[in-house]
Amino acid sequence: MNAPTHPIEQLHAELPDLDWVTDEGRIARLSQDFNWYSPVLKRQLEGKAAAAVARPRNEEEIRQLVSLCARLRVPITVRGSGTGNYGQCVPLRGGVLLDMSGYNAFLWARQGAARAQAGIRLWDLEKATRPHGLELRCMPSTWRSATLGGLYGGGFGGVGSINYGPLGSRGNVLGLKAMTIEETPQVIELRGPDALAMHHVWGTNGLVLELELAMAPVHDWTEAIVTFGSFDDALDFSDALSRAPGIVKRELAFMAAPVPDYLRQLADHLPPGCHACMVLVAGSSEPALLELVAQFRGQVTYRKSAEEVAAGNRTLLEYTWNHTTLHAMRVDKGITYLQSAFTPGQHLEQVRRMEKLLGGEVMMHAEFIRNMDGLMTCTALQLVKFSTEERLNEIIRIHRDNGVRINDPHVFIVEDGRANGELPPAVIDTKRRFDPLNLLNPGKVRAWAEGIPA
Repeated sequence: MNAPTHPIEQLHAELPDLDWVTDEGRIARLSQDFNWYSPVLKRQLEGKAAAAVARPRNEEEIRQLVSLCARLRVPITVRGSGTGNYGQCVPLRGGVLLDMSGYNAFLWARQGAARAQAGIRLWDLEKATRPHGLELRCMPSTWRSATLGGLYGGGFGGVGSINYGPLGSRGNVLGLKAMTIEETPQVIELRGPDALAMHHVWGTNGLVLELELAMAPVHDWTEAIVTFGSFDDALDFSDALSRAPGIVKRELAFMAAPVPDYLRQLADHLPPGCHACMVLVAGSSEPALLELVAQFRGQVTYRKSAEEVAAGNRTLLEYTWNHTTLHAMRVDKGITYLQSAFTPGQHLEQVRRMEKLLGGEVMMHAEFIRNMDGLMTCTALQLVKFSTEERLNEIIRIHRDNGVRINDPHVFIVEDGRANGELPPAVIDTKRRFDPLNLLNPGKVRAWAEGIPA
């Protein structure tokens, strides 16, 4: 028998005990994520796929695969559950897709922190930490399927960020263990600020094996929908609730008309044409919440206790953040979205200004959070009626001209998705240390398109 000559054939031959996905249809599916949220990315990334998919089950299998890929110079793209929206896990240059979903052990929870392997689903992580009185500080609306490593590598924050800010805020990520992409891989622990050098760069500068996060205390969350006849009342209610220090809350989403009309599964609780807020507060905070509802002329149209939510396995969280976009796209295929960040202290005025300038074409959905400096503001995932790429770019420009920061979700280059278009020096230094051969997810970062900067 002739020896394999193609690198992928050699990988299969030398690592026969690895769990390889060989069905071409499954390889194609695993090579995509939710980039179809963007009509631009859908066009640009269509047909991109890995040459092979491996699903390692332990650190030794990962080490063997990384070592051989480094020796053969085969690109590696790391994948969690594929719930990202920017093509983070779409291989641009073939190679091996490293599916981490089988590397998913919960390791420990203690003293307000927890640690787990990168492939664990956030749903399973919370199930493991709740007996210890702990839950995630921030998580995406896709937490049932999203992985811990996926949140770290491609995520921002989400539910809970109203208290703890984005995931990258100081003190949220405590440490990680990562493997270098070399013929003799090293396993290295990073702590404190160093542990953020691989955050939100889509697995381009490090292969994360384990993550250690600071956690939040568990609460029994009451879920409510509050509806309003007035845009200003709904927005002012959201602002007052966000700033109320004595009301313990986990989520506050403001959805201006006609966004609630797209949430068909909640239609019984959302009068046509209403403005709505989706709120999670601790049970003890419900009376204070109702005081604010009355003050701003709102109406509670939906309310469930934590016990009722658990019994029904249906939560309002899956109508917030980018789940709102998903529900809208199911109703209207011509919908896409933007990611906007408003200036603390100016955020209400900016929201009103953008509604006045673009209302109807760009529909306001804002999530109230603390920013990296701890200041209350809101970030938006507006629904956009897509017409052309040129008009989409013009809408982005209008936001920026009015002082609203856009993190462009219609690009697959890391720098292009950032407001300043740059990467911190620590990110590039980490790339030199952990991926000296430039094999991780190549093509996604302009700074090392032709090799790692000197």
